[in-house]
Amino acid sequence: MENWYWMTLVVLIGLTVRWTVSLNPYSGAGKPPMFGDYEAQRHWQEITFNLPVKDWYFNSSDNNLQYWGLDYPPLTAYHSLLCAYVAEFINPDWVALHTSRGYESQAHKLFMRTTVLVADLFIYIPAVLLYCYSLKEISPKRKMAVALCILLYPGLILIDYGHFQYNSVSLGFALWGVLGVSYDWDLLGSLAFCLALNYKQMELYHSLPFFCFLLGKCFKKGLKGKGFVLLMKIACTVLASFLLCWLPFFTEREHALQVLRRLFPVDRGLFEDKVANIWCSVNVFLKIKEILPRHIQLAISFCLTFLSLLPACIKLTLQPSSKGFRFTLVSCALSFFLFSFQVHEKSILLVSLPVCLVLNEIPFMSTWFLLVSTFSMLPLLLKDELLMPSVVTVMAFLVVCVTSFPLCESTSEEQLQLTPFAVSVRRRLPGFTFLPRIIQYLFLSSVITMVLLTILSVTLNPPQKLPDLFSVLVCSVSCINFIFFLVYFNIVIVWDSKNGRNRKKIK
Repeated sequence: MENWYWMTLVVLIGLTVRWTVSLNPYSGAGKPPMFGDYEAQRHWQEITFNLPVKDWYFNSSDNNLQYWGLDYPPLTAYHSLLCAYVAEFINPDWVALHTSRGYESQAHKLFMRTTVLVADLFIYIPAVLLYCYSLKEISPKRKMAVALCILLYPGLILIDYGHFQYNSVSLGFALWGVLGVSYDWDLLGSLAFCLALNYKQMELYHSLPFFCFLLGKCFKKGLKGKGFVLLMKIACTVLASFLLCWLPFFTEREHALQVLRRLFPVDRGLFEDKVANIWCSVNVFLKIKEILPRHIQLAISFCLTFLSLLPACIKLTLQPSSKGFRFTLVSCALSFFLFSFQVHEKSILLVSLPVCLVLNEIPFMSTWFLLVSTFSMLPLLLKDELLMPSVVTVMAFLVVCVTSFPLCESTSEEQLQLTPFAVSVRRRLPGFTFLPRIIQYLFLSSVITMVLLTILSVTLNPPQKLPDLFSVLVCSVSCINFIFFLVYFNIVIVWDSKNGRNRKKIK
């Protein structure tokens, strides 16, 4: 009974913070002609409700793709259609073709905000609670503390409830997938991840760890016996999931190809706006987008992404374990964010989800990363006038983390899971005993830099000749932090001998 009380309290706190943030302005409010992501979501409801399926992804007089054309997979479109039916029932003006463009009212805002909250309640929050409940070797109160920290992660709250998106849907499905494959419900886990991938194509960030983990399981069972049967079952589950989601678009070859063209718009270039990855940071000094042809940019991006995630994926395939799977999710998602093609600043949420999953194992590094990930979206949050919600949610998250975990005491080599690496280095450099101290100094430097840049961005106007100065500095500083985290997580993965020797036997 006491556990139910704490769980209910955690959910209520999470919902209260979410709804409070949702009272703030949304992206593009009162800013024609394009408005913002709020209008994009509303417009997709308008299009899916009024047009036949075959016209959803094609440019026409009724569907101008230059005005927030649908560019997410079919499951997003179906979700928009479901919301549109409810909207039409309440007020047909909300989804009226053409005339509803840029529609704004308090009633409609309440409706749209509620749709995000409902998606959270049905998909994301239950997955978080079940994941934390399934954590082993920790007390029930510690499980609730982890759940509260995850639910109060400011990045996701600010983007979904401030800026306005439905990231919790795809991330929730992905988390259900993690739960499934981690506890040998491989078919259900595969189905859940397919739903995530068919909701947002950016879930490709997580696809290789899922593939490698499941393939490694099949190898361990033996590809001439149970492993082959499992492989065939997983393949059939994936094919059936995609077939059901894409069935309306398989009537004509050109229809399916047009959807793919909308999902992967190579013509948009290497990156858009200010994003804290390698390409945007390097572009400050070397104009890659102007110097290199697009196909060369694409090839370089692919090669660097593939090479950066290869070590972790090989390790996971050869030594599949739930812990290795979670850490590889972080490493691969971060590799995609730093090096892949057409990355948006909000894509850092795809890295933050698996980082939340290792919060109990490495609370210091996880908390640090989640703070940096929120900071990396500062230019977008300031543009949406979300400064105060950002400060309040970040402080609330930090307070909960500090009170739930002894962060200041969680920087030993063992607690950082760097002991195998440090031991191997000390074989050649016996004096290498200062690694925890280095990480503490890096953390302090990182936090001080983020605070100073936030203050400067808010209080000072940039020089006229450098209007994007603060945005570029935020992205570059965040990128440097993310490179450090990529190195750190790969060290933990590669040097973790426990995954190979002490993991549970896969039956």
